[in-house]
Amino acid sequence: MKRRILIIVQNLPVPFDRRVWLECQALVAAGYRVAVVCPKGKGDPSYDVLDSVQLYKYRPYAPGGSSLSFVYEYVYSFLATFWLALKARRKGRFAVLQACNPPDIFWPIAMFFRALDRTKFVFDHHDLSPELYESRFPEGAKLPYRGLRALERRTHRTADHVISTNDSYRDIAVRRSGKAPRDVTVVRTGPDPDKLKRGAADPELRRGHRFLATYIGVMGPQDGVDIVVRAAEIVVHKLGRTDIAFTLIGSGDCFDELVALRDELNLAGHVEFTGRAPDELVGCIMSTADVGLSPDPKNPLNDVSTMNKTMEYMSFELPVVAFDLRETRTSAGEAAVYVTPNVVQEYAEAIVALMDDEPGRTRLGQLGRARVEKELAWPHQRQAYLDVYQRLTANSETAPRTGA
Repeated sequence: MKRRILIIVQNLPVPFDRRVWLECQALVAAGYRVAVVCPKGKGDPSYDVLDSVQLYKYRPYAPGGSSLSFVYEYVYSFLATFWLALKARRKGRFAVLQACNPPDIFWPIAMFFRALDRTKFVFDHHDLSPELYESRFPEGAKLPYRGLRALERRTHRTADHVISTNDSYRDIAVRRSGKAPRDVTVVRTGPDPDKLKRGAADPELRRGHRFLATYIGVMGPQDGVDIVVRAAEIVVHKLGRTDIAFTLIGSGDCFDELVALRDELNLAGHVEFTGRAPDELVGCIMSTADVGLSPDPKNPLNDVSTMNKTMEYMSFELPVVAFDLRETRTSAGEAAVYVTPNVVQEYAEAIVALMDDEPGRTRLGQLGRARVEKELAWPHQRQAYLDVYQRLTANSETAPRTGA
């Protein structure tokens, strides 16, 4: 009998969360039955089965951007997740429950299923919630920060195994939470090079401009998308480069503010926001673009976090413009141009310099693609991920194979 796995995600719907969807596909290919509890995306049904993965979804609730609003959101998400997890349990017990953060609130659900069914608990550590709070609310009260540290520590210590997205996160699990090194595995968020690769360009997506720079990702306070808009203002109005267009893909808490900033800076003809876009359009934009933008400012979260967008640019052979952050350098290596953290003028000048250096763009793009194919791609990470499940289910005679 196939073993059942439950994956809990709160901050993104699945399969829009690319990392979680790759994990789901890996588990299914290895012979597991997978159920996911997550929020709905626009137009999503409450229940669906996609590529053999059962998707249980609840209506998202995000009351605002204050620190207190996150408490309301997380209480609601916890209750909705627990209810749907119980609903999914009707089809059979779970061998392993995997919770992805943020937030670090699902360990009580893991303890409930551990007591009920001896279910193992895997914590897939996507973000540092304490540092996320520091980055979003730099002048915020210290009590919420200490509370987030306590939740992080409890989640780490409750987990049978922790999956960290990079070595910086692994070090935090071991050093800050006291997790045994043998119980922490690094599984980087690598793109799928067979699906994310450069195709034919669509000149219409440049909107009459010679060059195109693009951003893809979440648009929250800590993501620095406002830096892209302000850099575009420098590029267009101060450096006189009206031949460069900007296309920003994605959505988030700051989306409306960013559109308003674009209009305030008189950039409507130069900066386009697509919102969340279907994969086909994303592929076309990335295949047409000349430069990929990773504007994450240096803060307690971003300096030690792996940015998925950076590796997606590399997969599409796009040179990257980024601030000089520790884990961004680890990901991009020589495939990026790095500038002084948080200096918008330098960021704008680096975009222009790359646009004027076609051989340099080509060289960096090729280096990035090669790095993805040889080191970072999901196939290189997948076996480490499956090995965690093999270890946790090894005592069962019906544990699935992991050689897929």
